[in-house]
Amino acid sequence: MSDIERIHSTDRMSRIVKHQGVVYLCGQTAGDEAWDIREQTERCLGKIRDLLEEANSGVDRMLSVTIYIRDMADFAAMNEVWDAWFADLPKPARACVEAHMARPPILVEMSVVAAENS
Repeated sequence: MSDIERIHSTDRMSRIVKHQGVVYLCGQTAGDEAWDIREQTERCLGKIRDLLEEANSGVDRMLSVTIYIRDMADFAAMNEVWDAWFADLPKPARACVEAHMARPPILVEMSVVAAENS
């Protein structure tokens, strides 16, 4: 399957998969579970930005984001960070669901689909 490019692959998954001009990112978490929801959201978005740039895309090319949040009580705080990030950017399609996380200190995880730059 030479038309599918997998980047940063492990035995379990790939962090980036590219196929026919579309970039798929695995779920991104903050990396430091000691942070609150705002900081975890900021860090997730920063990691997403960096991975999209590596994949020849960008946050302005995001098509869809699925947000998994541990507790909907954090929804408003997460949205404050999200809204600031996307204030001057095209808005992707988005879904947000409350979910049990792999580890309890993870407050938010985001999975992204984006268009590759032409």
